[in-house]
Amino acid sequence: MKSFAIAFALLLATHAPATAVEAEINITQGVASVIDGDTLEVRGSRIRLHGIDAPESGQVCRERDGSAWRCGQAAALALAERIGRTPILCEQLDVDRYGRVVARCFTNREDLNKWMVGEGLAVAYRQYSSEYVADEVRARDARKGMWRTEFDMPWDWRKGSRKSQAPAETPKVLQGLVQRSYSCSPRRTCSQIESCQEAHWYLENCSWGGRLDRDKDGIPCESIC
Repeated sequence: MKSFAIAFALLLATHAPATAVEAEINITQGVASVIDGDTLEVRGSRIRLHGIDAPESGQVCRERDGSAWRCGQAAALALAERIGRTPILCEQLDVDRYGRVVARCFTNREDLNKWMVGEGLAVAYRQYSSEYVADEVRARDARKGMWRTEFDMPWDWRKGSRKSQAPAETPKVLQGLVQRSYSCSPRRTCSQIESCQEAHWYLENCSWGGRLDRDKDGIPCESIC
């Protein structure tokens, strides 16, 4: 019944106002901005993709030859490229402790949560759901994405258990995710920071950035992230 409701909503989305559809089955739809590999923003609503956990934006995976691959940034870019400017539809399942909507999200009828895990750009978040475990197993067996590398599970990385550390050199600016105008001087506080993207940049690039993540969960300035 739930899958029928989603399919019906996807059909209605092209023929009815967004507010009418949302009121019927509790969905959010619109053009999305990618925050990271498992978090989106749609029409001012922060959405956490249900059942998956992607590497954090500052997280590094290690290739077989020992070289670093910025898998967290790669996951975010891949998700952004997959969505483009096509409106998406998200079915709300819950609200997390940060006030974010937890949802399954779709573009052109494709389950984006499932796609991220199937491409090895995220893992099944077993603590909350087993829905995407089979997709993770297939990605692992095919050595797709992160599974071709050595990497820390995102939840371990957030806790500070990091076998795969970032390289010592200054991180490269990644087009579309990091603004060239950001600077570590002067020092900033969360009240002075305008976006989650900016907060992540300070966390990853500035010696004082750790002060923005007081509970050490990898999420800076949680009032805006």
